[in-house]
Amino acid sequence: MKLYNTLTKKIENFKPLNKSFVTFYSCGPTVYDYTHIGHMRTYINNDLLKRCLTYLGYKVKHVMNITDVGHLTGDNDSGEDKLEKGARKSKKTVWEVASFFTDYFFKTTDALNILRPDIICHATNHIKEMIEMIKKLEEKGFTYKTKEAIYFDVSKFKDYGKLSGQKIEEKIKKAREEVYIDPEKKHPADFALWFFRLGRFADHTMHWESPWGDGFPGWHIECSAMSTKYLGQPIDIHAGGIDHIPVHHENEIAQSEAANNKLFVSFWFHNNFLMVNGKKMSKSLGNFYTIDDLKKHQIEPLAIRYFFLQTHYQKVENFTWEAAKSAQNSYNNLKKAILELQYYKSKSYKTHSNYDTYQNHFIEIISDNLQIPKALALLWQVVHDSSLNSQEKLSLIYKFDKVFGLKLNSIKSKKIPQKIIELAEKRKEYRQNKNFIKADELRKKIEHLGYKIEDLPQNQYIIKTN
Repeated sequence: MKLYNTLTKKIENFKPLNKSFVTFYSCGPTVYDYTHIGHMRTYINNDLLKRCLTYLGYKVKHVMNITDVGHLTGDNDSGEDKLEKGARKSKKTVWEVASFFTDYFFKTTDALNILRPDIICHATNHIKEMIEMIKKLEEKGFTYKTKEAIYFDVSKFKDYGKLSGQKIEEKIKKAREEVYIDPEKKHPADFALWFFRLGRFADHTMHWESPWGDGFPGWHIECSAMSTKYLGQPIDIHAGGIDHIPVHHENEIAQSEAANNKLFVSFWFHNNFLMVNGKKMSKSLGNFYTIDDLKKHQIEPLAIRYFFLQTHYQKVENFTWEAAKSAQNSYNNLKKAILELQYYKSKSYKTHSNYDTYQNHFIEIISDNLQIPKALALLWQVVHDSSLNSQEKLSLIYKFDKVFGLKLNSIKSKKIPQKIIELAEKRKEYRQNKNFIKADELRKKIEHLGYKIEDLPQNQYIIKTN
């Protein structure tokens, strides 16, 4: 399998440390507000990667975090904890906020048929592991203390910036242009490992005792501590959105490799942004859409999954309601095609089948840096290929869907009532006897009862629901 590696900036042959076993960590949500479809592009692409690996014969151990403390509104350690902000806005406790939005996140991912990780780890349940990692960094001389926090000194880590490609001097220069709360911070690019419960955080609800005093962890340390606990180091694949590259993932690398003196991650997998009408998704612009908004527009969750399949993960994708409706129509047409193939399943026999060719081509496509749009086009080729019989087509469709995740094998025609079958057979008799007036009367009666007759060659027919 070939995969683009953000670390090396090129497509490489993917080789896990263990020949058939892949360790996979993906950054999870910060659970202070509603999950939207922009988030879901990331989680669907992570899901597609995992499904492709499984399809190719790998066993994948997938770990994902839930950030329920420590993620401040500013990436430069400015602002307030997002959970505190969410609690104030909703007039609930931070624990209630975290629980509610975690449930909403999984309600959304389940609706989109995103496979759940093998291990889901909450930051608040792993404070001990974070403290232990900070202690290791302190012992090795990578930290310093101010009145406000314990910081990681990026100048002590010589490879800082290797993921983003940004030199530390450039990052520090850029960071100096921003406003900082802590005047004792040595370098603007340094990041907090542990905040003290004083000053702007004096009333912080979530807090724990530590060797440095009462407080709470910074955002970045949680992923390093939890991924190391459950997957070891190095990890085969770490996934997330491209917005995490310059700060969060860069900081994860620095603290993990500094603490353990070994490579943190072999392959970094990042997907690009979802735009809305060519603009960034935001509440202020009124283009912040959730799974519930899709339902209001009569767009099925799996139709939005289909929408995401149409664009390669490394490209920017643009969402419009017209594009969503088009994806819904395409998904509907695919379901209709499957129902027709099921009807013909035992009646169609062709020769010179391309069955094996399609299987092999599908593997080639998904192995080439996850060319999912091409794989989707191949699926439609299968649907329309007259060299395949219905049974072969269905077999290929169901196999391919192990990657697509569109639940195509659950599409079944509704059971037709016996009364409708009897009327259809009587109509068939009238047609055989060329009594087309009576046949048309029965057709109208069947339609009035909520069903539709589609006539086929040799006086055969299909009964469909209206």
